[in-house]
Amino acid sequence: MKSHQLKALVQVAESGSIRAAARAMNLCQSALTKALRELEEEVGVELLTRSYKGIEFTDAGQTLLTRSRLALSILDKAQAEIALQRGGLGVQVSIAVTPLIGIQVLPKVLLEFERHQPEARINLSEGLLTTLIPQLIDGRLDFAVALANPDDLPFEIAFEAIAPVASAVAGRRDHPLAGARTWEELRGAKWVLNLSAGSQGSSLIDWLRRQGLGEPPNTIRCDSPLLMLELMQHTDRLSIGPAILFSDPLIGQGIQTIDVQPLPAPMTLGLISLRGIPLSRAARQLASMIARHIRNSPPMA
Repeated sequence: MKSHQLKALVQVAESGSIRAAARAMNLCQSALTKALRELEEEVGVELLTRSYKGIEFTDAGQTLLTRSRLALSILDKAQAEIALQRGGLGVQVSIAVTPLIGIQVLPKVLLEFERHQPEARINLSEGLLTTLIPQLIDGRLDFAVALANPDDLPFEIAFEAIAPVASAVAGRRDHPLAGARTWEELRGAKWVLNLSAGSQGSSLIDWLRRQGLGEPPNTIRCDSPLLMLELMQHTDRLSIGPAILFSDPLIGQGIQTIDVQPLPAPMTLGLISLRGIPLSRAARQLASMIARHIRNSPPMA
């Protein structure tokens, strides 16, 4: 396989058609079609199908597309590192972090990192497992720092534990259930939860089932921390999240924790990366700084 063939495959996926992909790569359509045909001949299977709907990837094509994105991303990172070693610019690190990191250590980490890598460009996104895992697998992210259960992660993903994070039930100030101390008192409560795989909301539901308490009957599923906080502040919906997040003066404004017991065991905050793929020097440096600052901060559990 040649890099120009893999680039052609990725560009078709991003452009949606061979014509648009050829235009984006400044190639004639026949040249791009030839590259794709040679790639199909090399792997021995059909990668693309053409129909009235346009271009569609076969199962084999989808598999190769994912690996091609990762391979091209690794090559780009290698070129950037070599350029840096030769005195050039262009260092780039792409990471995803949970909002917990944003309020706890990220500002201090970025200031320190900037002193060491003043020309580096950082791309930040939110650390939801449902989005960060595909981005790690296809090379769009260098690493992530998020809450996760290592046993639930795909084999391709490596997890390095950093710190346990305690959870808390919370709602708006003066909530009618603010004085509740048992789950029986919360039986009729309305909830807003992030139920994506590996989230604290998902872990709560699993824990309630194991305790024989059953799933809350009135739950809004919400993957956005901002929308979740808005609903908690302005309605009677409860949620669960990192206790330290609700105690933050800005994020936790208008919100109070509810001291219901018992609670699920603390989840683990950790460094998430692609197994077997070394981080670039800049990404490794940034990951080390984040882990060190978290471990040197007050305990979160």
